[in-house]
Amino acid sequence: MPREKAFRLHRLVVLLAAAVLLVAGCGSRTPTDGTQLDFTAQTLDGRTFSGASLNGRPAVLWFWAPWCPTCQKDAPLVARVAAANPRVTFVGVGAQGQPSALQDFAAKHGVDSFTELADSDATVWARFGVTRQPAYAFVNPDGRVELVQGSLSEADLSDRVQALTRS
Repeated sequence: MPREKAFRLHRLVVLLAAAVLLVAGCGSRTPTDGTQLDFTAQTLDGRTFSGASLNGRPAVLWFWAPWCPTCQKDAPLVARVAAANPRVTFVGVGAQGQPSALQDFAAKHGVDSFTELADSDATVWARFGVTRQPAYAFVNPDGRVELVQGSLSEADLSDRVQALTRS
């Protein structure tokens, strides 16, 4: 009898662990509830930007740092995907650098064709739970936000962006 009881306990622990992984998820994708759009920030050209302006629209926030080699490599593909998907609003969120370094990065890497935020104190990064760059927040028109931390291939980014317009 003690052996059967131990087996049942082990099975219960395994089922609970599976349930926790299912609910919490694993990897770098984090679905969120959309309240992250309640923020204001300065753009690289000094204008005030309201995250609430993205409500009801498909959008992608791309989190980057000017000194990040992966961000430098990914910037041209982000610019191409943004240009190919005019129905989706792209917003760059640069942090971890001086405003002049953020402006230089955006101009040099061609991502100044869409709105770029100067998140100098990383407030927007923290609001979305970004802990490393690059990262992407995919905002569905219904307000759901999915955060993906790490680099994406151009094909994967394109697929995710196109899915936003089908939501």
